[in-house]
Amino acid sequence: MTAASRRTGGPSSTARLSLRRSRQLQGIAYATPTIVLVAVFFILPLLLVGRMSVSDWSLLSGDRGINFPDNFAEITPNRLFWPAVVFTIEYTLLVTVLLVGLGLGLALLVQEGGRYVGGLRTIFLLPVAVGLASASLLFWGLYSPSIGPIGPVLQQMGLTSEPISFLGTPLAALLSTTFLIVWKFAGLYMLILLVGLQAIPREVYEAAAVDGASRSQTLRRITLPLLRPSLALALILCITGSLLAFDQFFILTKGGPNNSTVTVVQLIYREAFQRQNLGTAAALSIIVLIVLLALNVVQFRGLRSPDKA
Repeated sequence: MTAASRRTGGPSSTARLSLRRSRQLQGIAYATPTIVLVAVFFILPLLLVGRMSVSDWSLLSGDRGINFPDNFAEITPNRLFWPAVVFTIEYTLLVTVLLVGLGLGLALLVQEGGRYVGGLRTIFLLPVAVGLASASLLFWGLYSPSIGPIGPVLQQMGLTSEPISFLGTPLAALLSTTFLIVWKFAGLYMLILLVGLQAIPREVYEAAAVDGASRSQTLRRITLPLLRPSLALALILCITGSLLAFDQFFILTKGGPNNSTVTVVQLIYREAFQRQNLGTAAALSIIVLIVLLALNVVQFRGLRSPDKA
């Protein structure tokens, strides 16, 4: 120990500096695996997609040189582009309203503790554990008019005279796929909103009850305003996931009937792996990324707490 450290009763400045550097190195060591993963699986692919979007890049022959802005100019003339955009928006609106609304209803249902509440929470959460591809294959079998059990059961009950074509018309395909998504993810949004509900202080509800507030007034003036952060998270996850829908439609409908259920991501897949035009697919991916970023910024600003605005 130096004379200065003996007088102050603590470590010297050199020792403190050494300790600080040691902690910094430890922090860097802990963060390095995450940095490497983000760089390899996000930053580098994003840079590659950006390069592809301005290049004449074929799936088989590779990069054949810069052709900007030809890839972007080829997007809107595609006959499937605007129908895919419209369908994706319709699907997103339908799924968002149903998932967030049902998730909030389930969260309110299981908010209070009770004898059967734990069992109900588990039942609602079970579909979340099933992979989306597996769930899509399961529902494809259920919807099938040849091997599915739903049609024969309805016929035996006398409700229908022939098997129902759950995926045979554009509206039926949309509703059937939406039912799959709601069944699988309603429990997840219930959990997100339930966490937000349980974070609301009980004293607020007790004060509202003393003031004579009804249940509807409590919901509108207390629960929903204080649930804004959780609602924002649920909306962002739901809208982003719906706009990027691919697995369920690829397995259930393959874009049919008559290309009526082609989503924007399916269009990217077709451009890349069926038409082997990675340049146009990358350009469309960049546009989708920009749209998602803009939507998320708008949602964050519109749904954040008023005291943080």
